[in-house]
Amino acid sequence: MRDGESATIDPVTVEIIRCGLLAITNEIDANICRSAYSPIVAEYKDYAVGILDPAGNLICQCTGGIPIFVADILGIAVKDGLAIYGEDSWTPGDIVITNHAGTIGQHLNNVVMYSPVFAGNERGRPIAFVAVVMHWMDIGGWAIGSVSNNASDIFQEGIQFRTVKLYAGGQRQDEMFRIIEYNTRFPEMVLGDVESQIAGCKRGCKRVGQLVARYGLETFNTVVQTIWRQSEEAIRAAIRAVPDGEYLSSTFLDDDGITPGKALPVHIKVIVAGEDFTVDLSRLPPQVLAPINSGAHGGGHTCARIAFKYLFAANEPVQEASFRPLHVILPEGTILSAGPTAAMGRFNLPLPSVIDGIVRALESAIPERVAGGHYGTFSSVQFHGRDPVTGRFFQCLDAGHGGWGAVATADGSGPFRTMAHGNTRTIPSEVQEAMFPLLIEEYGLRPDSGGPGEHRGGLGTRKRYRMRASMSLLTAFERLNDPPWGVCGGKPAQSGNVIVMHAGKDPEAMPKGECELAAGDEVLVLTGGGGGYGDPEHRSAAALREDLEQGYVTEDGAVRDYGCR
Repeated sequence: MRDGESATIDPVTVEIIRCGLLAITNEIDANICRSAYSPIVAEYKDYAVGILDPAGNLICQCTGGIPIFVADILGIAVKDGLAIYGEDSWTPGDIVITNHAGTIGQHLNNVVMYSPVFAGNERGRPIAFVAVVMHWMDIGGWAIGSVSNNASDIFQEGIQFRTVKLYAGGQRQDEMFRIIEYNTRFPEMVLGDVESQIAGCKRGCKRVGQLVARYGLETFNTVVQTIWRQSEEAIRAAIRAVPDGEYLSSTFLDDDGITPGKALPVHIKVIVAGEDFTVDLSRLPPQVLAPINSGAHGGGHTCARIAFKYLFAANEPVQEASFRPLHVILPEGTILSAGPTAAMGRFNLPLPSVIDGIVRALESAIPERVAGGHYGTFSSVQFHGRDPVTGRFFQCLDAGHGGWGAVATADGSGPFRTMAHGNTRTIPSEVQEAMFPLLIEEYGLRPDSGGPGEHRGGLGTRKRYRMRASMSLLTAFERLNDPPWGVCGGKPAQSGNVIVMHAGKDPEAMPKGECELAAGDEVLVLTGGGGGYGDPEHRSAAALREDLEQGYVTEDGAVRDYGCR
């Protein structure tokens, strides 16, 4: 029996504390959104907030937290801190950061910050931790933004912090802030974001303390155990409804990041046995010299958890017990379980394809629950250089939204970010034009990009930029050669691409690469759609007519994909 389970608690109190915890994380989320400095945080929302128990187990996350953050790395960060500092060496006001690749397993920009909660018990052990993970827009290294397509080890990608204190007992450690300031090209924005992150930790500690003071620590702990037990029981019941068996799927990455056209095969096995669900990732490619690797907890375990939640716990709040029935087989040394010195700047490129592949494996077992493949790539487009007026570095990091796959009961949704992103947002065009020397000439849906089917896949987008000054372009797209697949008879969607239009030259496709741009050059970003569900011949005439009227499908597309009507 776990601590706190011996006590009984009324369901009203359980729901009050459950919703209170969620409200705390959402309050921090809202404050970060309005107080952060960089567009990648304030507009795009590249961060997440969580509350963890004294052992680093996730209790609650903010509603809009990015899945690749909260699915694993918050708890891993806190557990590393407990291993280094011990359980009894914490004091009120401690604030710790870590981005250590051997712990977090993602690119160094993703920095976890956390603080212990004492709830007035200053001489005891923490009763919880509040954690905020945020993408710092530049953390050193040889590339602007610290992310490139060419790094071959982690040391080229920036500075690492392995569980170090920004505040010790409430005292600001000025030396740490100087280290941060002089290891970024954008000190004002990064330090502004850091202050927002610090404020989130402080506010979270205060709010959790107030909640515990109101209901008592014993009641609080009992409610946490109750929430976990309820979640685990619901998820195990959902797994029991799936026929036992081994289910397979395969996909591949476009290339290994070094040799164009050298595809990396990805083979996935899913094992359902009673109320246990196992994802076998033992047939992944080995880690590579290119920066598309991730550590086990930032890569393979994260993929498995996101797919698992999509399949069995879509409406359950994310917390540790959600994943107790999940088991992951992941040997060391793959692209999703790489060693701590592997390059990880583009760690995110393989993740959506692997998540999609896990879902696809269940097509024959639970066709009513799976979806067609989604566009499945981070669609990273980065414009950077020096501002022609101020001479200072700038970085416009954009990431395309695309179509999601259709399901048994509806057309695909979107354009959204990938399954690995949650509900991160588009940076408004007005913000980009105001901050960076470029114009956005076109932005809209991409007709015919959704996969044909009885239910059509969601649409990708078209976005066209025109440069107002010279700068560099860095792109990283995936899934061009294995387009988002359809399921249950549905057809694949169109893949994305990046088209560079230098003045006076023929357009050139550059889905993954780097080039120089001059004033007047244009860049067209096309994101992919989602795969279809069911035979296109079964799509209703009324639905197809609506597609034509709304411009989702062109007349040529209707003839090609659905036949003449």
